Amino acid sequence: MVLSRFWLVIFISSIIFVVAGLFTSSNYSLDFMLNGKKDDPILVSEKYLNDIPPAIVKQLNKSPEKSYVSPYTEKTYVQKNKTVLIYKGTQKSDGLLETSKNSLFDLILPLIAYLAFFSGIMQLLIDSGATEKLAKRLSPFFVSVFPSVPKGHDSISYMTLNFSANFLGLDSAATPFGLKAMQSLQELNPDKSKASDAQIMFMCLHAAGLTLIPTSIIGYRAAQNATNPADVMLPCIITSFIGTIAAFLIVGIRQKINFKSATLLVTLISIIAGIIGLLLYVNSLDLIGKNFFTSNFSSVLLLAIIGFTLLFAFKNERKFKEKETTIFDAFVVGAKSGISTGVSIFPYVLGMLAAISLFRNSGLFEVISGWISNGFYYLGVTKEITESLPVAMLRPFSSSGSRGFMIDAMQTFGPDSLSGRLSCIFQCSAETTFYVIAVYFGAINVKNTRYALSTMLLVDLICVITAIFVALWFF
Repeated sequence: MVLSRFWLVIFISSIIFVVAGLFTSSNYSLDFMLNGKKDDPILVSEKYLNDIPPAIVKQLNKSPEKSYVSPYTEKTYVQKNKTVLIYKGTQKSDGLLETSKNSLFDLILPLIAYLAFFSGIMQLLIDSGATEKLAKRLSPFFVSVFPSVPKGHDSISYMTLNFSANFLGLDSAATPFGLKAMQSLQELNPDKSKASDAQIMFMCLHAAGLTLIPTSIIGYRAAQNATNPADVMLPCIITSFIGTIAAFLIVGIRQKINFKSATLLVTLISIIAGIIGLLLYVNSLDLIGKNFFTSNFSSVLLLAIIGFTLLFAFKNERKFKEKETTIFDAFVVGAKSGISTGVSIFPYVLGMLAAISLFRNSGLFEVISGWISNGFYYLGVTKEITESLPVAMLRPFSSSGSRGFMIDAMQTFGPDSLSGRLSCIFQCSAETTFYVIAVYFGAINVKNTRYALSTMLLVDLICVITAIFVALWFF
C-alpha cells in the first residue's frame, strides 16, 4: 500500500509540475518528457530568424550545420528554415517512452540472461545436494535471525549465496540468488499477498548492502585519475556494515529477535574479525597491489563458486541419475525457471522506472534536492557535503542516476575532494530501494510489503548520516 501510494505521488506530482511549467513558460515543449533521451539538449524556445541578435545570425551563417553554441549563455542555436531553435541544458533521464523501451532491452533482457545462467547454477546446487548441506551447517545462525524458517530449509542456502554475492560485489549473481530466496520464503508464508517477517528481515539486510570489495566504485575512481582509487574501500565497508547492523536491530526489535543468542554473537564477532583481517591485509599492500587485488578478488571468487558447483555436481552425478536427468539438463531446467522469473518481474520494474523518469525530467527532483541541500547548508553543514547530497537522495530511486551524479561530482570537484569521495561512499553504501522492492516482491506477487519500505528507507538514511561522519573522519 505504501509503495503504491508513493508511486502515485511521484507520477501525479511530476505531471502537475511539468504542465504548470508549460503554462508559466518554464518549459517550452513537453516532448522531451516522452521521447527524449538522456543527455539530449532541451528545447527552451523557438524564434523567428529576424528576432535573433545579428551577432548570432552571423555565426549561424558561417556554420555549415547552421548551429552555434554561445559561450556566454551556454545556449545552442540551430537554424531551421525561417526559425531558430534554442536549446539549453541536457535531459537528466530518458523520456517515458524511451525508458519503457530501454527497460526491456537494456535492463530486463540482460537481467533475464543473468537470471537464466545463475538459476541454472542454482539448480545444480539443489540437485547435487550442496544447498541441503549448506543449509544444515548454517541453520543454527539463520534460525536465530529468522525464527520462522525451519532448520535446513532451502531458503537458508539461497539467502547465504545472496549475502555472499552482495558481500563480494557480485551484483549479477546476487539478484538471482535473492529472487530464489524470496520464492523459497514465500512457500513458508501463510498469507501469500502479505510480506512475512522472514521476507522483511531478508529484504532489509539485503538493502543494507554490506560490501567487502566495492569493485565498480574503485573502477570509476580509477577512470577519474584518483590518486588512490581504493582509498574509499574502508569507509564503504564501515558504512555498509553499520547500515547492516542497524537494519538487523530495527527489524529484530520489531520482530522480537533474541539478540543474546550465543550462536548469533559468535557469528557476528567472526564476521567482524574476518573483515578486519582482510582490511589489514589490503592495507599492507602498495598502490599497485591494492588495485590488482580489488580488481580481481571478486571475479576469482565468482569463478570459484561456478567451478565448485560444477565439480560438486560431477562428484554427485548419481543424484542426477536418481532423478532421471543429467547435469546439463538440470542446468537447462534451472535456466528456464530464471527466464520465467525475469518475465514476471518486468511489469513491476517498468512501472517504477517510468515514474522515476517523469520525476527526474520534470525538474521536480532537482527542486526538492536543492531545497534539502540549501537547508543543510543553512544549518551549518559544509558546502562539500551538500554538493554530494544529490547522490544520496537519488540512490534509492535510480542506481544509474545516482552514478551519474557521482561521476559528475568527481569531474567537477575532483576525485580526491571530500565531495568526490563522499559521493562514492554514498553510492556503494545504500541500495536502490524502490527498484529492489519492485523486483523482489513483484517476483512473488506480494501486494502488502508492510513495514519493509519504511525500514529500508530508514536504513538508507542511517547509511547517509554514517557516510558523512566516516568521510569526515577519514578525509
